[in-house]
Amino acid sequence: MACTSAEWQRWLPQAMGTCAWHLAGSELTAELPQGHLRLSWQVSEPRRLGLAVIPRLQVRFVFDRVPDGDRLSFMRRFDLYTQRGGG
Repeated sequence: MACTSAEWQRWLPQAMGTCAWHLAGSELTAELPQGHLRLSWQVSEPRRLGLAVIPRLQVRFVFDRVPDGDRLSFMRRFDLYTQRGGG
């Protein structure tokens, strides 16, 4: 993800939707309608493009007992809330 840890944590409440979740440090656990999700992240080296410096996070999604369709629906919503546009 091209964001800072602070930005990421500001986005999480909206991105997670209505599911119950708990945040502990850089790990989040969530109860999904069918199964569980564990999110973890760590700060990576920023990407440098000329003078531009882009922050990066390595994010790991681990779904447990979540059917493919539910996982895809969750990720679509999550992606919409965490994408940034630019022009």
